[in-house]
This record gives sequence, structure tokens and C-alpha cells, in this order.
Amino acid sequence: MARVFYSSCGEGRGHATRVKALVERLRFENQVVLFAFGEAFVMLSRAYRGSDVRVEEIPGIRFGYGRGERVSFTRTALSVAGYLASLESLTARLAHRIVSERPSLVVTDFEPALPRAARRCNVPIVSLDHQHFLTTEDLRTLPPRLRMQAALIGVVVAAYVRGQSETIVSSFHHLPLRSGVRHVTQVGTLLRPEIRSAKVTDRGHLVAYFRRAVPTRVLEAILASGVQTNVYGLGHRQDLGCLRFLEVDESAFAADLGACRALVTTAGNQIVGEATFLSKPVLALPESANFEQRINAHLLSRSGCGTWIGPEDIQPEHIEVFLRRLDWYGANVRKQRVDGTDAAAAALERYIPGVIRRQADVRQRARPLGRVLSPAVIGPSWGEWR
Repeated sequence: MARVFYSSCGEGRGHATRVKALVERLRFENQVVLFAFGEAFVMLSRAYRGSDVRVEEIPGIRFGYGRGERVSFTRTALSVAGYLASLESLTARLAHRIVSERPSLVVTDFEPALPRAARRCNVPIVSLDHQHFLTTEDLRTLPPRLRMQAALIGVVVAAYVRGQSETIVSSFHHLPLRSGVRHVTQVGTLLRPEIRSAKVTDRGHLVAYFRRAVPTRVLEAILASGVQTNVYGLGHRQDLGCLRFLEVDESAFAADLGACRALVTTAGNQIVGEATFLSKPVLALPESANFEQRINAHLLSRSGCGTWIGPEDIQPEHIEVFLRRLDWYGANVRKQRVDGTDAAAAALERYIPGVIRRQADVRQRARPLGRVLSPAVIGPSWGEWR
């Protein structure tokens, strides 16, 4: 049984959700040790408490927020500076763990310290996240302003995780790879079991998910619509008109998302991908100054699966227009049911000892039947799903 070290960014729940989807594929044939911080550590430690999956907390970078719940560059820069000051000692501690426990593979979801430690110890690294679409995909179709922002963020992404043997990009959208890009696998959204098994119905209500405090005008705009809306991510509160505030419970949220008419949410890749998998149109509200979410929102709108508006600009009429167009969005989103979990798991397993032998055994057994298994048996790429 191989050992896999897997680290996760802790900003938001999307990273941890991706990790959980893959861990559920790896844990029964491998020993998995998770390293995370922030919301990811809370979510993963709760999910695997008492199991054979170990979850350990490490430091990490967090976005800083200022007045009006906007991303604050000053506060974020201070978080980055503090983290960089301790990065060398953190890397050394993780390298010591690698030497003592000898993992066969290191996987990272946009967390920089563990892959740095793995490079020192000559352990294979696979990067599996969404952010690397900024460095691997052809973004020339973006509007000029977003294209410039993508180029700036891409420089950071490229520096954040380096030296990987392969880059796996999980995304609800799909753009062609840049010319000359190698060792990149594009897959759809990674789906946890609760989403994959959710029953898809339409009970007429909306689901809203917000990562943190949201401008009051957003709730006022939804309230003005009069449509029953279950709001997650803001904690339990007293009901307000048509708004019902609920704690985030993974199973309950997945079931509710499958049963709703549409989703109103921040423009995180994971939550949008889960909604489109369940054929739910999306009204995206990208966080102010979060350029990645702005790009996600643009690509969502271009797909015809939903639309977007900045939370600082939203008015009741935006909700009304979105609701009037749900049938059109629904016709588009029903064409987007893509699950990238199998393909991502297969790509990872190519780097785990023993898996190659199992694949070879399968090919050997198949030959007497006149079949030579193609790479599609290992797992289709994103292009094969399209």
C-alpha cells in the first residue's frame, strides 16, 4: 500500500471539496495524509475524524478583507509577508516528514510548502487545482481587461507551485491549451459523493451560497423577488421573509442543490461546477477585486449556463431578469453534465507504485479477448468529454 501526502489551500471550501472527492478514490488502496489550513482544515478534519485518513494543520495564506467585505490588498499582503517569513521553516519540517514517512507521491491543491519540500526529497509532485488554468489554457478570448488580470495572476500561480511532474486542471469551463504546453490534463469538476448521488428535481426554490459576509444589498435584492431561498454560508439566523438561513451541512446542501430551481452564489469554480453538473442555472456574484472569480463569471455567462453581476451593483431587477430567463439557461446547462473525478483519479494513480502493475495486468488479461485497452480505460481527458 502506497502512502500519499496531499496538501490543500484553505481559502474557501472549494479546495477542500476537490481534495475530498479525490481522497474518496485513493484512501482504500493507499494511506493518505492531508495537510491543510483555514476552512479546508476544519472541513477535512471533521470529515475524516476517526478514520484512517490523517489530517494535519499547517500555516497558509489567507485573503484579507476590508470595509464592505472587499478583498483588501493591504491585509492580504500582510498575510503573504508573514507566511513567506515562515515558509523556509515550514518547508524544512515537511521535508523531515517526507524523509521519515517516505510517501510515494505528493499532491497539492494550490498549497506551496509541501511541493517545495517534495522537490528537496526528490518525491514526484502532481498539482491538482483550478488556478492553473491561468497558466495552461489559451485565454485570448477573454476581454482585454480580464486578459491582463489573468496574465498578472498567472505569474503568481506559476511561482506558487513549481516542479510538478503533471498539472491537472479541474474546471467547469474548458478552453484550449496554450501552444507548447505539456504534461497537463484537463478534467471537469471533481465531485464529492454527495453531489454525484444527489437526486435532481425542481421544487421551485432558490439556493444561495456565500463564502463569507455578503453585502446587504444582495440579500435585499433576493428578498424583493419573493422567491423562497435557502441561504447557506452565513450561519443560522432568524428567517427573513422568503429567506431561510441554514448552516452548511454537506449532505443536506447537496440534496437541496439537487432539488432547487437555480443557484445564486459567489463565482467559485467548485460551487459553479457542482451546480452545472446538477443542471442548475447560476447567477454568479464574483467577489469584488477577486479577479479569478471575475474570469469564472465571464466564462459562465459565455457558456449560457447563467449570468453574473457584481454584488456591489446588484438590484432587484437583476434577480427578476435572471428568473425570467431560467428556461433558456436550463436548456444550456443540461448539456454540461461533466464529472472529472474518474479522470483525475486515474491521472494521479499513474504516479502511484502498484497501479501501473494493475493496469498492465488488465491489459494482459484483455489480449486473449482480442482487445488492447486504450488510454481511455485509464480515464478520458477533458477533450474526450466534450
